[in-house]
Amino acid sequence: MSNLTSTERARAMLITGAGVLIGLTMAAVGRNDPMGAHGWIVLLFCGVLFFIVGQKLYDAEPVEDRSVSYYDDPTKIGILLALFWAVVAMGMGVWVASQLAWPDLRFDAAWSSFGRIRPVHTSGVIFGFGGNALIATSFHIMQRTSRARMPDQVSPWFVLLGFNLFCVVAASGYLIGITQSKEYAEPEWYADLWLVIVWVVYFVLYIRTLARRNEPHIYVANWYYLSFILVVAILHVVNNLAIPASFSGAKSYSAFSGVQDAMVQWWYGHNAVAFFLTTGFLGMLYYFLPKRAGRPIYSYRLSILSFWGIVFFYIWVGSHHLHYTALPQWVQTLGVTFSVMLLVPSWASAGNALMTLNGAWHKVRDDATLRFMMVAAVFYGLSTFEGSFMAIRPVNALSHYTDWTVGHVHSGAMGWVAMITFGSIYALTPVLWRRETMYSWKAVEWHFWLALSGTVIYVFAMWNSGITQGLMWRTYTESGTLRFSFVDTLIAMHPYYIARAFGGLLFFTGACICFWNVVMTIRRVPHHTPAIDYPTTSEAMEPAVPAAE
Repeated sequence: MSNLTSTERARAMLITGAGVLIGLTMAAVGRNDPMGAHGWIVLLFCGVLFFIVGQKLYDAEPVEDRSVSYYDDPTKIGILLALFWAVVAMGMGVWVASQLAWPDLRFDAAWSSFGRIRPVHTSGVIFGFGGNALIATSFHIMQRTSRARMPDQVSPWFVLLGFNLFCVVAASGYLIGITQSKEYAEPEWYADLWLVIVWVVYFVLYIRTLARRNEPHIYVANWYYLSFILVVAILHVVNNLAIPASFSGAKSYSAFSGVQDAMVQWWYGHNAVAFFLTTGFLGMLYYFLPKRAGRPIYSYRLSILSFWGIVFFYIWVGSHHLHYTALPQWVQTLGVTFSVMLLVPSWASAGNALMTLNGAWHKVRDDATLRFMMVAAVFYGLSTFEGSFMAIRPVNALSHYTDWTVGHVHSGAMGWVAMITFGSIYALTPVLWRRETMYSWKAVEWHFWLALSGTVIYVFAMWNSGITQGLMWRTYTESGTLRFSFVDTLIAMHPYYIARAFGGLLFFTGACICFWNVVMTIRRVPHHTPAIDYPTTSEAMEPAVPAAE
């Protein structure tokens, strides 16, 4: 708060005060509905922020010259929030996986059932961990590559804290039974409206920063981040078009019905993977990997071509989730066609990242942070190939509704998204807090091997489980009846579910080590100012520059 001017503190108090009133209104009108509980959560969240800002309202004005430095406070808090959500959501994931192996691992209460804690895990990892990491790194990258400070200091906090309010409302809603029953889009109408407001501010902030840049070129990472922000907004609005049953209640009804609702949901669902879990993290990859390797991007032209290929092809592929359903055959075929074509720009990005490491493989051997990024690029290439392969109808006939799909999703989520995020956090933490190095490089090594082994165990367990399921479900006797019962398939899957829980536990342990290591790095006070590159807005663009072509 000490870095905000009096005017900015007053604006922050106005915003948090409005949030208090909104929470109070929700609690009052929804007192006989679960929405009332969310009203109290909003009231508490905004009330705490109102109190924090109010305490500093009349403190001295900051004396720094903002024109010669970047604003990194939101990035710092965003990294810590990302790691907090990683520990919470991955811990939930271990619990969920353990319930599948040992169903009695729950309390005698509805909130602890698989159906309620599973979306806490998925949304917590995707939005809590991934979303905070994307917001934090985008603030850092757009300033450095533009050589321009963000235009104000209230908007970044509104985006970061407003997004986390959405995450808290979503997670708590799942536990008390509030859901739209849409994959990756479970929060109800009032939470969706709030996210739209936050996301519009995020988009405007990004555009305003780029508009005032001192670097004529817009680096490719910003293209990927902007596509993530813009397309996710469109997807979110369209998929969540709904009519509330009452403005004093949480329940709403989708504007779509039947097969149209299914098509819109998976147009959203797969493009959430495309533009939330792919393009944003490719922006992260295209910035931090060249920086860490000390090498320029292998082919800047290829990165641009890959961008447009991903943007155009990905938007059409969601229908491959609905093979062998009431969806028209031509729509299913469209999804297959573009899924296969998508392999080209996806592998272009993965190959571009790996070719960037030419001349720096000795650094990969010695630097666990760079190894996180390298493994992320490998898993990105593998999981995109698998996704295109699984979209083909004959393969999909075996894989659909099985654990093979779960293995595919987690090879991308753990091997690609989490790995590049952890690598970026390890690269960014010493720079932001002005430390010479991480507190413990042994801990970084331990984290890397725990994460890699956990991912491999998890994915291979689900591949085996899924293929076993698919083969057992399509095995018939000579009389034409199913050879195996549903219980038979459960017995066959049980060993793989134990392996799945163990792999998830290894990955979760690595995330806890990362959180501890980052906190200890922050707490360690350097004996002298380390000689690390801390560029200002007046300096040249950082080394993550395009190759000379």
